[in-house]
Amino acid sequence: MTGFRSHMEAALAEARDAAARGEVPVGAVIVRGGEVIASAGNRMRELTDPTAHAEMLAIRAAAAALGSERLTGCDLYVTLEPCPACAGAIAAARIARLYYGAADPKSGGVAHGPRVFDHPQAHHTPEVYGGIGEAEAAAILKDFFKARR
Repeated sequence: MTGFRSHMEAALAEARDAAARGEVPVGAVIVRGGEVIASAGNRMRELTDPTAHAEMLAIRAAAAALGSERLTGCDLYVTLEPCPACAGAIAAARIARLYYGAADPKSGGVAHGPRVFDHPQAHHTPEVYGGIGEAEAAAILKDFFKARR
């Protein structure tokens, strides 16, 4: 990728902010044409909403900002491998590229578990790049859960 610029640091900042709020530290950023158009961290506890994952919130904000449910040409950076529900939303939104940090063997839906994008009924499959900022993303999660045990 010529001229590639990662926006994972912004997603990591959202994850750290989520941890400070007592949320599972996952952050997401949506970029179009090199410009951040939406960002979010998990807010499930705060909003008492089991769907308030960072990816879902960022997708909703990006769709509102663009005035379209289709996020064609957008890239999503997220600190943790998306769960199956978020992977479904990513496909529905037609996100072009997904960059994620830490793998999630327990609850992931992209490289683990149901592998949503590999399913023949997936309407859209983004380009997927895992392991971007993986060490820092994993450390934020490990530190968060270690402090709670």
